Amino acid sequence: MQLDRTDKRILRELQSNGRMSNQELAEKVGLSPSPCLRRVKQLEDEGIIKGYVALVDPAKLGLKMMALIQIRMDRHTPERFAEFEKTIMEYSQVMECILITGQTADYQVKVIVEDMEQYQDFLLNRITPLPGVSDVHSSFILRQVVSSTALPIEITG
Repeated sequence: MQLDRTDKRILRELQSNGRMSNQELAEKVGLSPSPCLRRVKQLEDEGIIKGYVALVDPAKLGLKMMALIQIRMDRHTPERFAEFEKTIMEYSQVMECILITGQTADYQVKVIVEDMEQYQDFLLNRITPLPGVSDVHSSFILRQVVSSTALPIEITG
């Protein structure tokens, strides 16, 4: 699907407020409600809009410690990576897991927990026992300077 300027404006608006009414969205992007709703539906059907979520303040839930874990695997085989990825997706503490290159690690995992005790338990009882994990390095996030879920959608054309 080729996105035009209006589609991009719709995406930018919905990224800033996914709960706005179709009427409000239509006004912001300069459409009448029916065509606006059709465009949103098409963006959803095409998988460009994957879903809608509520952004929750982790501190209000007592989740005050965030860590980045760099993980090195013992073997670089599709089976080893698939097994690791299947397991890591089961852990609710994992906010993000990415396969990386250019580092001494294979994966970087972003984890959120209540405190150091909970982190230690997670690391020692969930991460290090995983088959294939050969080395782990942790870094703790002191402060988030930028945290965004919005993609940079340039409106041109």
